[in-house]
Amino acid sequence: MFVRKHVTSLTPVLLSAVLLTAGCAAHDDEPGPGTGSEGASAAPHGHVEGATEAAEQQSRLLLGDRATGETRVLDLVTGKVHETARRAGVTGLTTDGRYGYFHGADGIHVLDSGAWTVDHGDHVHYYRAKIQEAGELPGGTGTSVRSDAGVTVVTDARGRAGVHPRSGSAKGTPVRLPGSYAGAVVPYAEHLIALTRDGGGPARVVVLDRSGKRVASPASECGDPQGDAVTRRGIVLGCADGALLVHEDDGVFTAEKIPYGEDVPEEERATGFRHRPGSTALTAPAGKNAVWVLDVTQHAWTRVETGHVIAANTAGEGAPLVVLENDGALHGYDMSSGKETAVTDALLKDVPKAATGGTTAPVIEIDRSRAYLNDPSGKRVYEIDYNDGLRVARTFDLDVRPSLMVETGR
Repeated sequence: MFVRKHVTSLTPVLLSAVLLTAGCAAHDDEPGPGTGSEGASAAPHGHVEGATEAAEQQSRLLLGDRATGETRVLDLVTGKVHETARRAGVTGLTTDGRYGYFHGADGIHVLDSGAWTVDHGDHVHYYRAKIQEAGELPGGTGTSVRSDAGVTVVTDARGRAGVHPRSGSAKGTPVRLPGSYAGAVVPYAEHLIALTRDGGGPARVVVLDRSGKRVASPASECGDPQGDAVTRRGIVLGCADGALLVHEDDGVFTAEKIPYGEDVPEEERATGFRHRPGSTALTAPAGKNAVWVLDVTQHAWTRVETGHVIAANTAGEGAPLVVLENDGALHGYDMSSGKETAVTDALLKDVPKAATGGTTAPVIEIDRSRAYLNDPSGKRVYEIDYNDGLRVARTFDLDVRPSLMVETGR
C-alpha cells in the first residue's frame, strides 16, 4: 500500500544546555524536581499545555538520513510525514518514548515528537501535541541518554554523568554526578542506577539519589557490563555471565543475577537489548546466527537459532520473535520452541552491505500491534502485522533514506 506523504515545515527553536520548558514538563501526575503542587495540578495524568488526550496510542516514527542530515517525523495515525530540521553529522538516534535524541560528534539535538504514553499500571493515558525542537544536550561519540518522567541523564564515553531536570521551572546548570561510571546511568524508581568499578575487578551496582548521593549498594557483580533496559520488573544490565536485574520494592533495592547457565563466548553475549516498552521479554543477537530472548519474569534465557541476524525484536509473551536476516526478509520464530513460523518476501535489497559497511544497519521497532522496518536504500518504511504471518500492512514511501529510526508514543 502506497501512503502519500504530506510535508509541513517547522520553525526550529534551538535552545541550549538543558531540556526546555515547553517540551519538558513532567510526564505523569507526580511533580518533577522544582515543581510544586500547583504545577502538578496544572498538568494531571501526563497532560502538558497544548496536548490533547487520545483514546488510542499515538505512535510516530522519528527518521534520520545519516548521509544528508535530513530528518522526518512519520505520524503513524494519519500517515503524514512532517519535515524537521536538518542535522548534519548525526551518527545515531535514540528515544525515551517521547523525545528523540539525535547524537553527533559535538552534541545531541533534542526533538519533541509530540506523542507519548503515561502508564499508571491499572490504566493508560495517550497524548499528542505539536512536533517541536526542544534544544540541545552536551554529548559526543559514545554518549548515552536515559530518561524518566523527572530527569534526563547524559553519560559520556568516559562515564561522567550529568542529571538534567525535566521540569518547566527548573533552569540552570545540571547536576554533575561525582566520579565516573561503567556504563550509562539509568533513572529508576525516583533514583539513579549506576555501575562502579574498583580497579580491574567486576563492576558493582550503586543506587544514587537525584543529587548523586549514594543511598544503597545491593550485593552484585557484573563483569564487562554492556547494555541496559528498563522493564516493569526493574532495570536489566547486561554482564559477561548473563544479566543483573535491579529491582525496587517499598524503597529497598536488590540486584539479582540471571545467568546464561552455560559458558558463552564473548562474541555471542548479549551486549544490547531490544524490546517493546513495557514488555519483560528482551532480545539481543547471540552471535551471527542466533538471538537471545531474556524472559525477565521467569529469569530465563532462551537461545533461538536463526539465519544470519541483522536485527531482532519481539512484542513479548504470545508474540513471535521477529528477525531481519541477511536474505532481506523478515522471519518469525516461536520463542518457546525456536520453530520458524513465518517468513516474508525479501523486503530489503542490500542488507549485507548495510550490516557490514559504514552505514547503520536497519532496525525493527515494535509496539502492541505492529512492527516497523526501515529500508534506507529503498527510501521507505514497512509496517508489519506480526500477528498475521508478518503481513505487510502498509508501506510508507519517503523522500529521504531512513537510515536511523525510533518509535515514540508507546
